[in-house]
Amino acid sequence: MTDTAVGRGWIDLQVWAMRRMDSLSRRSVGPLHLTTGERGEREALFHLRKIGYTVVARRWTSAKLLGDIDLVGWDGPTLCFVEVKTRSGRDAMPAESAVDRDKREMLRKMARAYLRGFPEKLREGVPVRFDVVSVYLLRSGVEFDVYRGAFGW
Repeated sequence: MTDTAVGRGWIDLQVWAMRRMDSLSRRSVGPLHLTTGERGEREALFHLRKIGYTVVARRWTSAKLLGDIDLVGWDGPTLCFVEVKTRSGRDAMPAESAVDRDKREMLRKMARAYLRGFPEKLREGVPVRFDVVSVYLLRSGVEFDVYRGAFGW
């Protein structure tokens, strides 16, 4: 087995364990839409890891701004700010359409705040991308649509 196959096997085991724990936990921890969103973020995190992203932050927030960034990770040399949208079915309106102009602007502000944590010399040279991951929690399984570079600065 190659290192890549072992890594993917390990991620698959983690996904299985998280799904199993979700199925055993029948009590509601909050509103259903929030529980669905949290599960979608976990599913997206593992999916992105499986396709090669290195996720470095989840639900990143800034003390000075409202909102959060669902996932922050590296796709090769590119720093990606990822918005995750989860649905329990595929409707006429795709999940990614919920990333409207206001949401994109909030994500841009959050990304600037995140980048301020980098040394100034590095900040300018870091390629940045905004991705959207649509997660569909279907009876037949989980499906993903990953939109790399869904919008720009």
